[in-house]
Amino acid sequence: MTAHGTFWWNELMTRNTEAAKAFYTAILGWSHETMDVGAGPYVVWKAGDEVVAGMLDINDERFDGAPDNWMSYIAVDDVDAVVAQVAGAGGTVLQPPFDIPTVGRIAMVADASGAVVGLATPAPETRG
Repeated sequence: MTAHGTFWWNELMTRNTEAAKAFYTAILGWSHETMDVGAGPYVVWKAGDEVVAGMLDINDERFDGAPDNWMSYIAVDDVDAVVAQVAGAGGTVLQPPFDIPTVGRIAMVADASGAVVGLATPAPETRG
């Protein structure tokens, strides 16, 4: 089971998925698979047989102004309860908790310094 407060997932958010595929395949030998997670195609990166990260195409108005970046997600036992503490700790909720079937419940927040991170309560089948 993924422990509360540990980094759980990393995701490349980019507007040029084809260039990213070529780059990470060339320098790391990663392979990739495209799957549908209910909100359109999603790329899963693999090192051998091990899933190591994901990639999201951010060519969408929801991401206007967001730079291409690697996004990290921290596992929490109860994302709704943790998000309720964000403002009191000096942070900002950027996207309230939402569900991704078979993945978990996720929220996006900015910490007190403005750094953005995802918080996630992984679905039982994704906890390792």
